[in-house]
Amino acid sequence: MIRNAEKCGMRLMAASTHPFGEWEEQKHTDAPRYHMLDQDLQGIIRRMLICGMHVHAGIEDPDTRIDLMNQARYFLPHLLALSTSSPFWAGHEMGMKCARLGIFDSMPRTGIPDRFESFSEYERMVERMIKAGALEDSSKIWWDLRPSARFPTLEMRITDVCTRLEDAICIASLYQSILRMLIRLRQRNQRWRIYPRMLMDENRWRAQRYGVTRGLIDLSRGEQIAYPVLIEELIGTLEEEAQALGCLAEVQHARKILDRGTSACNQLSVFSEAKAAGADEMEAFKQVVDWLVAETAADLP
Repeated sequence: MIRNAEKCGMRLMAASTHPFGEWEEQKHTDAPRYHMLDQDLQGIIRRMLICGMHVHAGIEDPDTRIDLMNQARYFLPHLLALSTSSPFWAGHEMGMKCARLGIFDSMPRTGIPDRFESFSEYERMVERMIKAGALEDSSKIWWDLRPSARFPTLEMRITDVCTRLEDAICIASLYQSILRMLIRLRQRNQRWRIYPRMLMDENRWRAQRYGVTRGLIDLSRGEQIAYPVLIEELIGTLEEEAQALGCLAEVQHARKILDRGTSACNQLSVFSEAKAAGADEMEAFKQVVDWLVAETAADLP
């Protein structure tokens, strides 16, 4: 992959935003879907010089898919915080660990989904939107977590692109283990408590703003808990599931991410250190890009 990019005069860089890339200079993919999106959404879609990481988990039964979506919404901010890689946007330090969502949320039908009682209720909502001419199909519902329009999967879409492959595998393993834990509860006629979306949105914002450097709200206790404490609790909760899935080491890798910082934390450190050493802003941004290129290649085959 890296060699193929170099043959084309490019370098491979994994992050959710380019530190100083300009969206006005980009052209969208030359395909009917993207021409239609450009026509429908105009300037909003043209600003989408961002990348997200999507993880699909196969769940054959549609009603189970919806039930797990309702419950798994709680954990979305936890996954987002661990993945953050977009502290810069168009040559600006945004004061966010995840600037990507601030851009993406200008799109319609984004964010944490509503609660649905069944897959049939979800389908009726989609059909109503199609009948009203608001969308052509459910692939234009861009929630943080959604039933895939093409596959029998529950698609997690909230996370930034991880710079390190091992970090991406960790987050995919956490997501997979969370769903298995919720299925285990379902088999015992139990479930994770469903909280108001406003509370989950607050944690989403905190993850977007601070990443792993501040706490999230423990909604059962009603108080902010430091992120390292929350992730330790989550690792403990998921240990049985991770062992069964053969990904315990990958789940426990979350501790390593905390120790060395997320991509966003490290990008900000490189930028700050470059400026402290006398680099001007553009040179500092270039050093961030060099760091991203090197880190992307670090654990690729």
